[in-house]
Amino acid sequence: MQRHRQKLKKIIQVHRSSTQEILIDELNPIIRGWSNYYATVASKHHFAKLGHWLYIALRSWALQRHSNKPIRWVIRKYWLIDKGEGWRFGSHTENRVSRLGQHTDKAIKRHLKVKGNRSPYDGDWVYWSTRMGKHPQTNQRVAQLLKRQEGRCPHCQLFFTSEDVMEVDHITPRSKGGKDEYANLQLLHRHCHDTKTALDHKAGRYV
Repeated sequence: MQRHRQKLKKIIQVHRSSTQEILIDELNPIIRGWSNYYATVASKHHFAKLGHWLYIALRSWALQRHSNKPIRWVIRKYWLIDKGEGWRFGSHTENRVSRLGQHTDKAIKRHLKVKGNRSPYDGDWVYWSTRMGKHPQTNQRVAQLLKRQEGRCPHCQLFFTSEDVMEVDHITPRSKGGKDEYANLQLLHRHCHDTKTALDHKAGRYV
């Protein structure tokens, strides 16, 4: 958890003069990836603790930008309280709505027992990759993404099957500064990947 906080802190420091939207775009993949990865082992207490720490860090970021403004004004500008979304760091503009993901958005998933008739040698590499994060019939990156996403495509929300064609996608495109690391990767159905790529192009976010 300490390394995760240090990474978030570094991003906030690097983007001291960036817009709120850019900062959110940089933080969201990191928060989403870490929360997904630790959803089966981290407690709600740790998620809540991280959320409080992040609020303090973002409040300092916002106050530094408006040192002559009262804290209440700063909070209303950078949090969506007046929009009915409570303490959600975000912004509403004419062209875009940006919201920062929260660690507590990810529900804690407890360990599930293996079904009595299942075996690592039954050929269902999607099931075992989703469960264990590894399988001899697939590469490590795909297996880890299957486990992190709980076997589900984040674009269409449908579960993968062994017959599906899957592709690894950069959540934030490389051309927009997205890193080639797990926190910025997701596994999609090929047709879902094609759809997302088209939407990225339309929004000016080229892969």
